[in-house]
Amino acid sequence: MKVRTRYAPSPTGRMHVGNLRTALYEFLTAKHEGGDFILRIEDTDQERYVDGAVEIIYRTMEKTGLIHDEGPDKDKGFGPYVQSERQATGIYLEYAKKLIEKGEAYYCFCDKERLAGLKSVVSEEDGEAKEITKYDKHCLHLSKEEIEANLAAGKPYVIRQNVPTTGTTTFTDAIYGSITVENEELDDMILIKTDGFPTYNFANVIDDHLMGITHVVRGNEYLSSTPKYTRLYQAFGWEEPVYIHCPLITNEEHKKLSKRSGHSSFEDLLEQGFVTEAIVNFIALLGWSPAGNQEIFTLDELIKEFDYHNISKSPAVFDMQKLRWMNSEYIKKMDDETYYAEAMPYIDKVISRDCDKKLIADLVKTRIETFCDIAGLIDFFEELPDYDVEMFTHKKMKTNSENSLEVLKELLPRFEALEDYSIPAIESLLMGYIAEKGIKNGQGLWPVRTAVSGKQSTPGGAYEIMHILGKDESLRRIRVAIEKLEASL
Repeated sequence: MKVRTRYAPSPTGRMHVGNLRTALYEFLTAKHEGGDFILRIEDTDQERYVDGAVEIIYRTMEKTGLIHDEGPDKDKGFGPYVQSERQATGIYLEYAKKLIEKGEAYYCFCDKERLAGLKSVVSEEDGEAKEITKYDKHCLHLSKEEIEANLAAGKPYVIRQNVPTTGTTTFTDAIYGSITVENEELDDMILIKTDGFPTYNFANVIDDHLMGITHVVRGNEYLSSTPKYTRLYQAFGWEEPVYIHCPLITNEEHKKLSKRSGHSSFEDLLEQGFVTEAIVNFIALLGWSPAGNQEIFTLDELIKEFDYHNISKSPAVFDMQKLRWMNSEYIKKMDDETYYAEAMPYIDKVISRDCDKKLIADLVKTRIETFCDIAGLIDFFEELPDYDVEMFTHKKMKTNSENSLEVLKELLPRFEALEDYSIPAIESLLMGYIAEKGIKNGQGLWPVRTAVSGKQSTPGGAYEIMHILGKDESLRRIRVAIEKLEASL
């Protein structure tokens, strides 16, 4: 049997890290076995629909390389692949009515006031106690005549699943094993809403079966709903797919990763200077472990290595430091053309002067973890910061304010006379001066680098910085340093 998986997002905004992981694991599960990966848009929740969100889904999947074999734009005979379009065909109501005929579902005409008066019960979901309102099966006992009269009168209704109040329901998950629940703990979930749209849970079952989905990957928050899915499959006499429930993703405080965390979506991470390939690589490891110790994977390598049986039950921690490290590894391995294309927009935001920006990019490449780190490393090229003269004192370099002032005053006329501000020319001048004076390299270079950068640490040394700044700006900064040092002594 050919493996068929589907990613079925709701178009409600940016793609959350958890949703991207689901898409990635669905994609890898199918491609590892040479199967098909399907995209289905689940837009039945009209209240949460966000304009432009479908385009975000397409853009994210294309950028991450999770290319679908079937979908709204690639109909292979299982369409439509958009639930609102499928709903328009009447398919969900048709299947709900089949369940009514079987006694597995029923019409419910209860209004909001009656439902609000129902007793609440405490339910354990996701390890937390939650108070929920359980329906009391009131409308299950309506006579056929009462139902027909209500329908003829146009009374609003929903269609509910009829779950037994006795016995148990058992399902098997590839990660969590066999799970049995008491039927009395299950609610009669709504299948068709008053607006005629199916609920997410019901549409999932119908569409997965009709599209031949063999493996369903989703977050473990759906474990509590799975018995209801199982009862639907059993009611229809259909074979259940392989369930693969993934662990919760938490922040570093071990709390569920919130949409308000600032890095919870794919686009958040892109805006924070992370590389697409690094994000995909990192997310692949949020709950799944490869057989060996390898951590850096291309998408093709992930397809080869991925085995869903190695998904963990334990919560996966979104370790920002690990993502930053991984991202830095991807940046270091970038070819020049790709790297410059990524880095230049960040450099252009900071530096307006005409200078060798490619050299600046080269200087920071091995020093950054994300592209957003660039600004803090290169801002001194645009404007000399206001620094303390204490920076000229460096025990290891054996420099202090007095000898630094002497070095700068002696070098200033030599730099003024220098016409060629290439790196070799500046290096030759400085090393010639150091040899002439018989001083350590640091005693000559540290005062100059400090003067032209105003920073304790910089990408590149005095030669590169002076070349990038050019003659006029370099001389201006050296004169500023001399004035600062003279005023301090």
